[in-house]
Amino acid sequence: MGAKVARMFRNYNIENRALREISKEKPRAAPRHATGPPPNSVGPEVVKQKNQPLLDHLRTVYVESRDPAETPQEVRVSTVSERRPTRFSFPVNTSGVTELTDVPTGKLTLVEALRALGNHQHQPQTWTPQKISQEYSLDLKEVTAVLRFFIPFHVEITHPKGRAAKRIKG
Repeated sequence: MGAKVARMFRNYNIENRALREISKEKPRAAPRHATGPPPNSVGPEVVKQKNQPLLDHLRTVYVESRDPAETPQEVRVSTVSERRPTRFSFPVNTSGVTELTDVPTGKLTLVEALRALGNHQHQPQTWTPQKISQEYSLDLKEVTAVLRFFIPFHVEITHPKGRAAKRIKG
């Protein structure tokens, strides 16, 4: 109800108010400031002149540069950029993506990850987290976390509680 009242006041005599605003004299734009050359401009005659004291001073300046000492962070970056050959690959390239021949140390391809997880699931005594981390050059803590929380190919089949439950035939 309040919206109706507000709309009535907003739309009251709207045409006359609009005509009054349109017929008002428009404000004039402020005059432009007179422009000239920038204060720090260098003319062509200044560029052609040689300043002998500045040239003499420039000849006395000698700059010697050296590489900074290697930091521990740079050493760590170089170990990450090392690469290792891949262990397994798809038999045929069906995806249209070029085959990888090597991967960075500490990384796995999808095929290697699935194979390592499958091997650990089928033979956990043989494929321990220590062996997987050593085989693929991975961090042991990351391997144990992946083996603990990622379970591939795990299918659960639940059966109805009683014989009276309806089954889909097909």
